[in-house]
Amino acid sequence: MKLQMIGLSHHNASVEVRERLAFSPDQAQEALRSFRDRYPEIETVLLSTCNRTEIYTAAIDGNVCPTHHDMVQFWADFHHLEPQDVFDNVLERTGEDVVRHLFTVAASLDSMVVGEAQILSQVKQAYDLATQTDSAGTLTHSCFQAAIRVAKRVSNETTIHKKRVSIPSVAVSDFASNVFDRFDDKKVLIIGAGEMAEETSRYLIDVGAKSFTVVNRSLERGERLAANFNGRALSWDKLHEAIIEADLIVSTTGATEPIIRLEEYKQLEAARFQRTLFVLDLAIPRDFDPRIAERVGVYLFSIDDLRHTCDKNRAAREREWPKAERIIEEETAKFMADLNHRATAPTIRRLKQRSDELKEEELKRLLNKLGEVDPKVADEITRSFDRLVNKLLHPPLESLRDEAGSGSTEGLLDALKRLFRLYD
Repeated sequence: MKLQMIGLSHHNASVEVRERLAFSPDQAQEALRSFRDRYPEIETVLLSTCNRTEIYTAAIDGNVCPTHHDMVQFWADFHHLEPQDVFDNVLERTGEDVVRHLFTVAASLDSMVVGEAQILSQVKQAYDLATQTDSAGTLTHSCFQAAIRVAKRVSNETTIHKKRVSIPSVAVSDFASNVFDRFDDKKVLIIGAGEMAEETSRYLIDVGAKSFTVVNRSLERGERLAANFNGRALSWDKLHEAIIEADLIVSTTGATEPIIRLEEYKQLEAARFQRTLFVLDLAIPRDFDPRIAERVGVYLFSIDDLRHTCDKNRAAREREWPKAERIIEEETAKFMADLNHRATAPTIRRLKQRSDELKEEELKRLLNKLGEVDPKVADEITRSFDRLVNKLLHPPLESLRDEAGSGSTEGLLDALKRLFRLYD
């Protein structure tokens, strides 16, 4: 059996590189089919997200697996790149390291934002796609189903997933959710069109927000962001009107001074009829005059307010990290032991079958030679033969099981095959 993975992530590749080597959902489906055509005996799962792209392969017969170079060449050919463009940016893992890595990824311990929930659904989607395209098989089924189970165990037995550590996630889960009971009826105003605004909006969508308006100095860029959320974009001169309508504001501009001063907000206040306004000012310098927080019904939080909570959550999460790692190590050892036991099963069956055949031949020869034998004596002879065979097989089989449990079977397994001539 052989398991291997080549891939890259935010740990070792820039966003520009990750973009070049990523696979869209349609490309992933095409790549899986192409890989299966090229290597029909190989099981394959392709995981591609904004932060990582990894190709997992497996085979019962390790001799038929593509080499590292073969997999790099396939990746390069698919994206019409030079092999060196891929080779210089990917890492390879094999055997137990693949299992441990996959479990760690699925449990969100390898994510840019540790504990984020999205990666598990992405792992499931990658596995489902491999299943739909007939690219998955016995080994990948076992691996990915175990990874999903391990991720759920980490989530249930630690608080890593309960403590948000990114500014946008904390803004929504720890602050906005304390002000609003629901978000599906709230009007969200996004000021600015940067990455922070987009990420915060995605968290808002996750909690039910549906109505988005984007105001940006570049209307074209604002329209592109609004399109991601089925929202609308307004020109910069409509900012005050948008603030009057808004229930929740996320502001992330690059302005060098406040875009809304206290005097300006006072002029808008009457038109809002004292409706609650929640403002996430994620800009540095701040977009909103901090004195606005003193107005009735206004909840204004700056990036510093959020960062303090992030730091506390991160410290709490770090205390849980060893517990999560122990779960990963325990589950990896358990999986590998089970995998190695399964690898030895065919040899054990052949050895027992061969032993039973020889026992039956010798038992039949002996009973024929003895002639008329009392049934009780014949039964005792038969049981003696059974005990003898079992005692002879017990030491090698026990050693094989012990070696499988320790994570390696190839040496002893090959020796048994040669000693008992079990290759046929």
